[in-house]
Amino acid sequence: MPGVSARGLSLEERRQLAVDLTRVLSLYRPLLDAYIIEFFTDSLWGTLPRSWQEALDGLDPPQLATLLLGMPGEGDVVRYRSVWPLTLLALKSTARALAFTRTPKFQTPSEFRENPSQSSRLKAPFRKHVRPKKQHEIRRLGELVRKLSDLTGCTQVVDVGSGQGHLSRFMSLGLGLRVKSIEGDQRLVQRAQHLDREVLQALEKEEKRNPQVVQTHSPRSPHHVVQWVDPGTLCEEVLLPLETSPRSEARLLLTGLHACGDLSVALLRHFSSCPEVAALASVGCCYMKLSDPGGYPLSRCVAALPGCELSYRLREGACHALEDYAERLQEAGPGLRTHCYRAALETVIRHVQPQLRRPGVQGIPRAHELKIEEYVQRGLQRVGLDPQLPLSRAALEAQQAQENRVVAFYSLALLLAPLVETLILLDRLLYLQEQGFHSELLPIFSPELSPRNLVLVATKRPLGPAFSVLETEDADAR
Repeated sequence: MPGVSARGLSLEERRQLAVDLTRVLSLYRPLLDAYIIEFFTDSLWGTLPRSWQEALDGLDPPQLATLLLGMPGEGDVVRYRSVWPLTLLALKSTARALAFTRTPKFQTPSEFRENPSQSSRLKAPFRKHVRPKKQHEIRRLGELVRKLSDLTGCTQVVDVGSGQGHLSRFMSLGLGLRVKSIEGDQRLVQRAQHLDREVLQALEKEEKRNPQVVQTHSPRSPHHVVQWVDPGTLCEEVLLPLETSPRSEARLLLTGLHACGDLSVALLRHFSSCPEVAALASVGCCYMKLSDPGGYPLSRCVAALPGCELSYRLREGACHALEDYAERLQEAGPGLRTHCYRAALETVIRHVQPQLRRPGVQGIPRAHELKIEEYVQRGLQRVGLDPQLPLSRAALEAQQAQENRVVAFYSLALLLAPLVETLILLDRLLYLQEQGFHSELLPIFSPELSPRNLVLVATKRPLGPAFSVLETEDADAR
């Protein structure tokens, strides 16, 4: 998608972008705050301007992907069946113009061209137990961390929130970096250590089979530590060097692949507060888990702006993948009707028990294959209500007839979601810049594979043009 490139924006340009984003989000706050499951209970379609209703009514999912989200399928031609109101066209243009671009400099990754489940850029031991999405992510982020480590002279990488250690393992055993891996769940750490041994054994066997292959580094497993990192305080374990050299000589690079919620904020605070930390490469996610206050806003600039507040609903929406949803719209699969089914269920729940609002409904297997009344009956049972309650089939069928309207309203809200993510990430850039540090935001993953594909890179000395080296593919990838 086109949009704003975060690369090279001056402090003043970043501040102006924050002003523009808060103004736009304030203008469309009712649309963003709406819950799609309340489509019928709150008459959400009627909250749209009449001209928008007329433009969107009757559009099928592929048309919504092409005309509203601006993501036509292969061979599609953009043809409006009517003249759209300028306000709706302005919304569409603004949403695209103010969001950080998520398009990386490389083309769609060719690493899965021969086999969609195995990256051709990773050795077999690093692919085992790892899904294609994660294969792509650990390779791209690992290679970026290696380049950044070289540029900043870091002696050690600290992978915070490392989970099963896939990134740490690739950086240490695959790229030769000295890595400390920190994870709060002991079960995940034990699993990571088991996988380390598996990969080491596989690499040793490979070396015996191919003794002529010269190793560029001696295999060294990551050092795993069980430790929760509290976002509110500095974690001493993060800063401890692996070497026995004096602590003052340690130069650390902090990284986190999809550091959830406040964990990404903790990385920022360690970077800004600790002289040992020379660089940061963090990919955040789960914005709805940010502390309020504390996790956002971080910068003085954004905190001073009227309308900067982001509710749970807005932050949760920012985690959705626009590209993935556009693909679902193009396919027009029956799974899209689940939005409508859940909204219909909400009307029945509130009719029976008005004080019960938006209860969590555990996933109903193959919901889209059920008739709407069957879905409602199972949903009632999931929330502890009588599934045999009498239902108005006519009312449910009338709601199902509005399925495309429900999808259209959801698509409108999703169109604005990237603006929320942009404001959150922009706030982090401004926070670092206000303290005199140097930071950029780079799209390093393919957005079709990895929805959260923007990595925040920060250093304590300017890298200048060297930043461009970080986001390119290696020569052998082409």
